Amino acid sequence: MEIIIAILTLGGLGFIFAGGLAFADKKLKVEENPLIAEVNQYLPNANCGGCGKAGCYDFAVNVVEGKIEINKCPVCNDEARNEIAKLLGQEISTTIKKIPIIHCQGGNSKANKKEVDYIGPKTCKTINLISGGENLCYYGCLGAGDCVNACQFGALLINNDGLPQVIEELCTGCGICVKSCPRNLIELHPIDRNIFVYCKNEDEPKKAKEVCDVACIGCGICARKSDGGIIMKNNLAIVVYDSLDISKIPIEKCSTGAIKKKELYN
Repeated sequence: MEIIIAILTLGGLGFIFAGGLAFADKKLKVEENPLIAEVNQYLPNANCGGCGKAGCYDFAVNVVEGKIEINKCPVCNDEARNEIAKLLGQEISTTIKKIPIIHCQGGNSKANKKEVDYIGPKTCKTINLISGGENLCYYGCLGAGDCVNACQFGALLINNDGLPQVIEELCTGCGICVKSCPRNLIELHPIDRNIFVYCKNEDEPKKAKEVCDVACIGCGICARKSDGGIIMKNNLAIVVYDSLDISKIPIEKCSTGAIKKKELYN
């Protein structure tokens, strides 16, 4: 008899709780704006975070609520952006595609090596923490391919010289590779920029020469001739694109070839 009473009691409580949950669900339910789902269907569902949001759905919510612009999704193509704009009754501004630039040329053939080989986990983050890599330069590429592994679009590879190489036609400009590099060697730049300092070495000139054949040695020739288009900071030439006049940059006078026009990849 006690068992039957217990069963009936638990059953009754379950029924009451279920009814309460159903009532709460009905009364507290928040109606979702149907535009969110419509916008989301035009997004790439890459969930790469290139827009700064948690994923494509979160981006859709923020677009519908007017908290972010449509063109902040770097992976969306123009057709998708236009469809989203029609749904929301908006106009979108044109954007210039951005691509990653690898600010290092110190591959296997150019960077000078340590006398001791690295043995351990082959990821850039781990190598950077444990040993600093096999090269004498503590600012250069570690070559383990964290950026390649991070790219969801197959737009990066490690070339024959042990350096990352960008496949521009596959790149969406999402920026995941930028975040993956522990030495901050990758930067996103508008695709129409065509001159860069392919180095991040901040060593004093003598040491920079010793560690890498193509390092910026901080001589300052490019800065002195550029009328503000290039400045020197911590022994490193920095391009100031707002003030840049390429015709004034003495690229041919850079003895190591650290500053040059953008290399086109096949």
